[in-house]
Amino acid sequence: MKIVFITDSYFPTRDGVVTAVVTIKKELEELGHEVTVIAPDPGKEFREEGTVYFPAIKFKKYKGYYLPIYRSNKIEVIKNIDPDIIHIYGVAFMALKGMFASRTLKIPTVTTYVTSVGEVINDYSPIKLPPEIMDKLVWIYLRSLLGRAGTVVVPTAPIAQELKDRRVRPKRLERIHIGIDVQRYVRNEEDGKRIRAKYGIGSKRVLVCAGRLSVEKNIDLLISSMRSVDEDVVLLIVGKGPMGDKLKQQMKDLALEERVIFAGFVPDEELVAYYSAADVAVSCSRFETQGLTTLEAMSCGLPAACANGRAFVEMIEDGVNGHKFESNEEDCVSAIMYCLNNRERLSAEARRTAERYSIHETAVKLEALYADILSHKK
Repeated sequence: MKIVFITDSYFPTRDGVVTAVVTIKKELEELGHEVTVIAPDPGKEFREEGTVYFPAIKFKKYKGYYLPIYRSNKIEVIKNIDPDIIHIYGVAFMALKGMFASRTLKIPTVTTYVTSVGEVINDYSPIKLPPEIMDKLVWIYLRSLLGRAGTVVVPTAPIAQELKDRRVRPKRLERIHIGIDVQRYVRNEEDGKRIRAKYGIGSKRVLVCAGRLSVEKNIDLLISSMRSVDEDVVLLIVGKGPMGDKLKQQMKDLALEERVIFAGFVPDEELVAYYSAADVAVSCSRFETQGLTTLEAMSCGLPAACANGRAFVEMIEDGVNGHKFESNEEDCVSAIMYCLNNRERLSAEARRTAERYSIHETAVKLEALYADILSHKK
């Protein structure tokens, strides 16, 4: 099959959507399919060979993102590629362009709902409205957009339920997780020791929090919770983002410089080493539709202490592969200490959980979905 991925987010941006697009593209290509990515243009210096770009401007409210607000020859571009399926990742400008092209060219679409935009719209929208009004407008838009999509894919059951509760009625709804490469994310003790030596961690117990440093990730709660976590525990924060400077200032204000380490951006090939240096993965985000970095860490045998919301409701089983917590310091500290003190018992099940989210399984399920859609079209 010839498949087009249309995404609102792509390199040089680093987030869960980009990770999903890249890993699924690779796996589908290994299954023999031809996949082309169409993304907002980040500028000449960041363009990738083989990727198709639509003209875009920098998103000033969210550094690292690009908005394809200009007119583009989308019909001609997609017609020349001549895909069997258009698969859309996102619900913003690129999604609209993709749906318009699909209707004009009569190409079936699949839309993966991977970002809970309602949670962040007030933080990043250039138009400021009361939260209850903004929320209402967002869901009016999503009901219209996803209701027109040919097939909507959600990664977890809680997200499917959220769409149902919000009266989103797609023509077809499928649940297919966004997978990870479980063959790649395997704990390597020697690499872990190298990272510990690099930051002078020694034999201390280590928490790792990996991902984009943005407001919806609630990393400030994790930093403040470090005041009540045992003294022999350090926090390793991996990633970069718009909240970086504020979080570093919070660390200084709380006099936690000796216990909180900002590693900055880490290349993909080094992530396993950072996970291998840690004892427990932590995420305070209630925003996740899947939680890919947490799954990567679990694949490396780390129990996970996670906020009790969205994807983690399904993924984390208390006392089995980690522990969930409510969004307050006391509960966060309790979950972290539980995972640290029971790490050996929880580790194997954390790995088994990650194995259920294999990227190969995701690609096989998408392949079957595409084939079914095309058979109905014929």
